[in-house]
Amino acid sequence: MKMYLISDNIDTCTGMRLAGVEGAVVHDKKGFLAETEKVLADRSIAILLLTENFGRDYPEEVNKLKLDVKIPLVVEVPDRHGTGRKPDFITAYVSEAIGIKL
Repeated sequence: MKMYLISDNIDTCTGMRLAGVEGAVVHDKKGFLAETEKVLADRSIAILLLTENFGRDYPEEVNKLKLDVKIPLVVEVPDRHGTGRKPDFITAYVSEAIGIKL
């Protein structure tokens, strides 16, 4: 079983290739959908890594992948520009979930 990266920039893809993770760079929705179909057809891929920009640009498609597809596991990763989340997103998430301020 292996990992595969779909990225919106070459730098992230290059860095992951240095770590042994194959991938592709796509810049539009058509390319993103074509690449995800290719990944879903390959049963040797267990984890699909997506850069966070896809989650922001195509939330319906990414959420559908996360909810409907059991294999591969779909994980959003930050790219070289960092994450789009606030620095205290974990604390805010926990506070919201359990109802107390941390």
